[in-house]
Amino acid sequence: MDWSLFIIFLGACCTAAATGSMFPPGSWYESLKKPAWNPPKWAFPVVWTVLYIVIAVAASRVAGAPGSAMAMAFWALQIALNTLWTPVFFGLHRIKAGMVVIAALWVAVLGATINTFLVEPFAGWLMVPYLVWVTVAASLNAAVWWLNPDEANAPRSAEA
Repeated sequence: MDWSLFIIFLGACCTAAATGSMFPPGSWYESLKKPAWNPPKWAFPVVWTVLYIVIAVAASRVAGAPGSAMAMAFWALQIALNTLWTPVFFGLHRIKAGMVVIAALWVAVLGATINTFLVEPFAGWLMVPYLVWVTVAASLNAAVWWLNPDEANAPRSAEA
């Protein structure tokens, strides 16, 4: 693994993570109805920290390898969509638009996972927990949309 590549990919992950502090869930999200299986608040920063490190490792193991172009293209797309979701959902309070972003994110993570497997299977396995977590996050986004139809259709609140 090239450590300089790891630092660059981790920097991209840190940029995505920074949106969480810029657009925290806050009282708006707390007021929404959530499914019974909603993970506890503490789980999100813990899981995301681990996942960002792991996907940076996966990317650094694959970057520059023969045949890695598609894996890297999907990796770039997924980190961009990952960065976008938080401001859309928590910043703008756009539950439906967040669903569109996270659906695209899920497809991008699936593409990154499959294409990473094709280049280096170990790195592909490192992407699997991320795909699982994005599946959970997308399901949660969908459940919040379903449970809060009036909020999903409401204009952005003045608090944001």
